[in-house]
Amino acid sequence: MEAAELRCTAAVEQPLPGGLAPRRRLMRNATVLLGRNELRQPVLRVAGGSGAAAAVLSFVLAGDAVRLFTRFAGEGRAAVRVGPDGAQVLLSDCPPDALRRFLRLLRLKVAAGPRDAPRRPRLLERPPPSFSVISPVQERDLLGSPGRRQERGQPPAEVPRKERRPPARLSAEQEAVLGAVRSGKSIFFTGSAGERPGHSHRLPDGGKSCPLTCCFSLEGTGKSFLLKRILGSLPPNITYATASTGVAACHIGGTTLHAFAGIGSGKAPLEQCIQLAERPGVRQHWLACQHLIIDEISMVDGKFFDKLEAVARAVRKRDEPFGGIQLIICGDFLQLPPVCKANEETKFCFQAKSWRKCIHVNMELTEVRRQTDKTFVSILSAIRLGRCTEEVTRQLMQTAAHKSERDGILATRLCTHKDDVEITNERRLQQLPGEVHVFEALDSDPMLVKLIDAQCPVGGRVELKLGAQVMLAKNLDVSQGLVNGARGVVVGFESEQKGLPKVRFLCGVTQLIKMEKWVIKGPSGVHLSRQQLPLKLAWAISIHKSQGMSLDCVEISLSRVFESGQAYVALSRARSLAGLRVLDFDPKAVRADPAVLHFYRHLRHHQLPAQDSLHTYSDTDEKENRKCN
Repeated sequence: MEAAELRCTAAVEQPLPGGLAPRRRLMRNATVLLGRNELRQPVLRVAGGSGAAAAVLSFVLAGDAVRLFTRFAGEGRAAVRVGPDGAQVLLSDCPPDALRRFLRLLRLKVAAGPRDAPRRPRLLERPPPSFSVISPVQERDLLGSPGRRQERGQPPAEVPRKERRPPARLSAEQEAVLGAVRSGKSIFFTGSAGERPGHSHRLPDGGKSCPLTCCFSLEGTGKSFLLKRILGSLPPNITYATASTGVAACHIGGTTLHAFAGIGSGKAPLEQCIQLAERPGVRQHWLACQHLIIDEISMVDGKFFDKLEAVARAVRKRDEPFGGIQLIICGDFLQLPPVCKANEETKFCFQAKSWRKCIHVNMELTEVRRQTDKTFVSILSAIRLGRCTEEVTRQLMQTAAHKSERDGILATRLCTHKDDVEITNERRLQQLPGEVHVFEALDSDPMLVKLIDAQCPVGGRVELKLGAQVMLAKNLDVSQGLVNGARGVVVGFESEQKGLPKVRFLCGVTQLIKMEKWVIKGPSGVHLSRQQLPLKLAWAISIHKSQGMSLDCVEISLSRVFESGQAYVALSRARSLAGLRVLDFDPKAVRADPAVLHFYRHLRHHQLPAQDSLHTYSDTDEKENRKCN
């Protein structure tokens, strides 16, 4: 019966005679139930308030008079017009997924429910209940009750294709993470091996089994899908989605962690940081936040995390860890580390003093979804752990002979430095003959262009030519392979005024690319938007910008690798070994931070069996894990 109940903020508006403004009753923490009365008619019941202000309102849903307004359901808001007189129930602050399920059930039950049903005689000794919670969706609901429809002279309703398609399901591991989130625990979840805990696998040289079965980046284990489900299960008004980088934040529809915190770099004294967080707007976020999501945690500095924890307690005036905010943290510490100055020591978040008291549950996802080639799986497992055997070296050096062009589409070169990326793309575009086609973005606030640039995956100005190597920056049609990171080449421009480009993609599809819209969160929670072509030049891209992407064909130069985990991030962007070309492989470029390896080894040592693979730190664990610092 979960879909028939909704907990949210509800406002009931009932029109008054004489054209007066409608009477409005606001109920916070309301319970909205979908049920039936004794005549089996669908009824919407809204209950809220407490004491003298408590109220219960019920509305019979007469099919033809009911209208749903669902444009903002993804933001947890909707409206239901409940009768011919114009009365309506406004729903807000709903977990988006729960709201969608509720509206779907309401729509189907109203469509299938009895209309103008004859009143049944009541038995005096056992009067039927006036309200009972409605049953889940049945097959007859999906079919639109064909018998009843034919009685009215209507043809049987067809099930919309979208309704027939089974929803994507979470794995058992992902369900465990979602369950921990729903129970209110603060959780860190990370990517792991292609094998279940307790299973080992051989390295490519046929040597000893890998002692740590943590082989893959979190993106390869369904992180984006799981994060969307987590966001959909939490009320939007008290949930803040953040990430360590602007591009990662844009992918989850949030903002950067620094923008949310409002304390700048966090290097100022604690008192000054608290004053910054007390500013109007910033303080409002800190007080409203009940659930804080932090993506790409590996790039968040441990000292900054400690500063945030202290600021949260001070601003919220609560002594609980992080001021009582539930933390949902994900990322892979064996990927890119925090960006520090040359003379500063890298400090990961798990080395922060406040980490262990803030995080209740640690979880590793082990099911790999990006790579399926077992040889490539083994190579990446070794690289991720900083191991580079002779066999791994041999196989990666052999990739230098791989063909880097297919159907006019070149491999994207991943570079360690963004300057190399800009120079490469500009030079290769200039070398192409023909006219340059320029596409300017339409931004919602031209005064905040720099902020939009930092978080939007495409620039304010896109320059293209015939033959330009490009990459999609947004999912357009997953079923056809038109996904974020899909590679293609510009094969033409339409002759109309806009002159939109036609792109032939490696998946075999040729598509006219139209303007797309990105919405990001700016200061004080204001929404900013950019309309632009979802394309960027793809002769080269930085390893940092590639994080989270899956690329069909990749060319990598590792000669200037300067961070632990950087080589692994670059290599793991490839979908397969066949689509990878390493130009100048040097085993010395393969490095994993010893502190991170120790942290993961400790985490796995205390991990419970797969069927209950959540780990809650105890005081004993905390003392043991201090070795990571």
